[in-house]
Amino acid sequence: MKASAVAHPIQGLIKYHGLRDRRLRLPYHDSISVCTAPLLTHTTVEFGHRVDSVRFGDRPASMEEMRRVLEVVDALGEEARGRSGMRMRTLNNFPSNIGLGASASGFAALAVAAAKALGLELSLEELSRFARRGAGSAARAVTGGFSRWYAGEGDADSISRRLPHPDGIDMAIVCALVPMVKTTDLIHPDVLSSPFFKARLEYLPSALEGMESAIRKGDVDEIGRLAEMDTLVLHGITMTGADETILWRPDTLRVILEVKSLRKDGVQCHFSIDTGATVYINCRRADVTSIRERMSALGIETLECSVGGPASITDVHLF
Repeated sequence: MKASAVAHPIQGLIKYHGLRDRRLRLPYHDSISVCTAPLLTHTTVEFGHRVDSVRFGDRPASMEEMRRVLEVVDALGEEARGRSGMRMRTLNNFPSNIGLGASASGFAALAVAAAKALGLELSLEELSRFARRGAGSAARAVTGGFSRWYAGEGDADSISRRLPHPDGIDMAIVCALVPMVKTTDLIHPDVLSSPFFKARLEYLPSALEGMESAIRKGDVDEIGRLAEMDTLVLHGITMTGADETILWRPDTLRVILEVKSLRKDGVQCHFSIDTGATVYINCRRADVTSIRERMSALGIETLECSVGGPASITDVHLF
């Protein structure tokens, strides 16, 4: 059977960093994110083939990409009590490898499409457990909107759940694109070597509680403030690990300083940076134009995003 699905990437708000189990992708702590529409990954999966075939756009998957795809598909195959060879193709409508969460949307769309093609009837929460096998953040991309990924005790309960928020929340996200080549998987093992990681674990319960409260109230300013603080905490970990990984680039700092300047000028906005150099600017919809104009004056390309929904099945197939 053939099935296709679409999913939005995510911006980490209270961010995930570090894995206590790399094979199952079990994190050290809970995390919260928001999906970023209209950015989208579109994936088609078909079973019934002799061998597995995976393409990212027009190119074949690398060995590492294939390994991660099969982590998801094989787990779903076990759930379905067996599978045949698979053909898969996936496309993004946004740049990958630039810090916009392509792996999150990619593995979310894969899990939803593959489960449908295998005839499995699973809830989004259940599907998030399988998507997590490919990329931790994919768990939250499955459930969409504002979601919390629970670290859990093991594979069965490390899942994502959507968080309630007011309909029509007045939140926009300006993505200030700063290119760099990075591999998040190489960064996760370094967290334990940072002298600040223990302090992060102690700070997180109050940060998670505060973020959930802000989301529930639709308090865009507080959502932004907490995400900005967590950005600084997270990157303090990456910079002080054994590899002293500095993900920011000169343009990253230029955007950060311009966001602070915008706030002084009365525009309520906050920066947020996942494990990359690209900057998310969280704001109200009315302020998007002025923020993008200020970024353009710096020579920074931007994308405008809004709160996206969960991963879903589509009738449009890629082959």
